[in-house]
Amino acid sequence: MNREIVTDEDGLIRLQKLLAQSGVASRRRCEELMLDGEVEVDGEVITRLGTKVDPRTAVIKVSGKRLPPVSAHVYLVLNKPRGVVSTMSDPEGRRTLSDLVADRPERLFHVGRLDTDTSGLLLLTNDGEFAHRMAHPSFEVEKTYVAEVVGKITKTTVTVLLDGVVLEDGPVQVRRAHVLETRPDKSIIELVIHEGRNRIVRRLLDQVGHPVKRLSRTRFGPVELGTLASGTVRELTTDELGQLLELVGL
Repeated sequence: MNREIVTDEDGLIRLQKLLAQSGVASRRRCEELMLDGEVEVDGEVITRLGTKVDPRTAVIKVSGKRLPPVSAHVYLVLNKPRGVVSTMSDPEGRRTLSDLVADRPERLFHVGRLDTDTSGLLLLTNDGEFAHRMAHPSFEVEKTYVAEVVGKITKTTVTVLLDGVVLEDGPVQVRRAHVLETRPDKSIIELVIHEGRNRIVRRLLDQVGHPVKRLSRTRFGPVELGTLASGTVRELTTDELGQLLELVGL
């Protein structure tokens, strides 16, 4: 999160000043938070006003919420349209993620991927370690998808999904499943899973007899797609980034 923070010659800054410049609250309110024991630095509660920290390396929490370190890294949310390939370049000349962020000067990585015919939330960053950890299955970051499928999904099918479905490359654990709409010929279902195997949502729903017609990812961990227009990007909020850094141990 690239914030304009003014430090002294040693690269340090008073803690309450850093909190205020980071948008936590007013300087006075930040001092009150420190005195109330609500501010931690590297696991230690700091109540002494004037304590100096390195904003690039200090692990700071305010009322239990992580404040991301100051860095030159960028962290973006993209609403990927259908038909865009989840790569930064394509030898076949198809439209890629690079085309959507052509105005950005950074060399960006995509966190995981979405099928070409799937739309929705992708994270982009120039922080390679963050991208690696976010995509790694060991951290089990939840992902939420909304799928329009063929046929009427019954309560029995939802139970089957929640009990676990075995695919050719192993079982899939569905954390939550909620039918949003159902008709005789089609249904809309929301699924929460933590895995990122290739085309896993499509294969999962196909396995239970409901081929996917349209699919979109609407949430990644604490980050929601919301009203972000298709093909556009926004920066992660400080709160979103703080939660993600905590999830993957950075």
